[in-house]
Amino acid sequence: MQHDEMIGKVQALAQLPGRGPAERATQAVLATLAERLPSGLAGHAAAQLPPDLAACVRQAVDASPGKAASGERFGLTTFAARVAARAGTDEDAALRESAAVLEVLDAALAPELMEKVAGALPADIRELLPLERAAEDTE
Repeated sequence: MQHDEMIGKVQALAQLPGRGPAERATQAVLATLAERLPSGLAGHAAAQLPPDLAACVRQAVDASPGKAASGERFGLTTFAARVAARAGTDEDAALRESAAVLEVLDAALAPELMEKVAGALPADIRELLPLERAAEDTE
């Protein structure tokens, strides 16, 4: 999936007023997701993204040395707070935007890779994934 298509879909799904907020939301969610995932998995996801969005993922992994190999451990509350801080929005909007970005990401990544991403997330963050993916038993 190309960059413009991804941002357009995020804008529509999250009902954002323009491409700027959709771009900020996408980068905020991808960076926060990259912090939560093991670095190898984040790297594999980045390899399937458009270059500028891949760079956002790689920068987040590089910025958290020591924690990156296994991914930081945090739940939905921290996830939403980090997305909100990065996107310049409140936590309710961050959750809505996160669900939109993760739905687009689900369509953009190879299904087997997205299954691994979902499996690396705690149940509360998995609830942001599209219904079919969130309901999968990843235990």
